[in-house]
Amino acid sequence: MSKVKLAVIFYSTYGTNHQVAEAAAEAGRAAGADVRLLRVAETAPQAVVDGQDAWRAQADRMADIPEASAADMEWADAYFFACPTRFGGAASQMRAFIDTLGGVWSKGAMAGKPVTATTSAGNAHGGQEATILSLYTSFMHWGSVIVPPGYTDQSIYAAGGNPYGYSTKAGEFDDAGRAAVAHQARRLLDVAARLAG
Repeated sequence: MSKVKLAVIFYSTYGTNHQVAEAAAEAGRAAGADVRLLRVAETAPQAVVDGQDAWRAQADRMADIPEASAADMEWADAYFFACPTRFGGAASQMRAFIDTLGGVWSKGAMAGKPVTATTSAGNAHGGQEATILSLYTSFMHWGSVIVPPGYTDQSIYAAGGNPYGYSTKAGEFDDAGRAAVAHQARRLLDVAARLAG
């Protein structure tokens, strides 16, 4: 079987989800996947981004990472999403990207492909589970195969025990989180390989 093609698609304001996405991409490459690390486009006005030093610095850190496109969604066999929680749902930048995928969706190009998601929030009860579940609702509309980590590895418990997808407090991505993200990425690739049969 040829390599699984994995798109790791993220949005990050201050860096946490960028780190999560990099960990997922690294685990994917280590497992033998063909990986594209992709960021979604910034939709906030440039003046707003420039008005916060940490936001501007993160934008600069990501500047060389290609922006995700509909063509990437068609290319990939599997999707790993990472984005922050905003008011109990996915950040608007991620929602804006998802809203561009009508053409890909209408021809069934994402149907049957496995997908998983992760998130962060400012505090432990800031809507992480709601954010992941709201992303999964969109993925169900695509006809994709949702691959949560469940309680399939000790790393899930060590990183806080979220069976829907890894989540963390913003700025607190640590070694336990890296292990959980790596497991979630490997699980996604395993399902992708099984589906490819």
